[in-house]
Amino acid sequence: MADSVYRVTELIGTSNQSWEAAARGAVQTAAKTLRDLRVAEVSEQDMTIENGKVTSYRVKLKVSFKYLPEASPSRTKSTSRKR
Repeated sequence: MADSVYRVTELIGTSNQSWEAAARGAVQTAAKTLRDLRVAEVSEQDMTIENGKVTSYRVKLKVSFKYLPEASPSRTKSTSRKR
C-alpha cells in the first residue's frame, strides 16, 4: 500500500432540524469541492435559543481528505516585451 497524506480542515454546518442534519449538510456541501473525503469528526455542538425555544443547531467538524498536491506549473517561454 502506498503512503498517503491527508489534510484536515474545519467546517461549520447549521440546521434548524438537528445536529445530524447540520453535520450531513456540511459534509455534502464540502463533497462538491473536496475530493476523496475520508473522516468527519464532530469537535463542537451548540444551538441558538430564542424565547426559550431552540431555533438552530450548529456543528463544528474536522474533515479529512486525501491530499493531492497540484501539478507543478509548466514552464513557458518568457513573454516579457523587449524595448
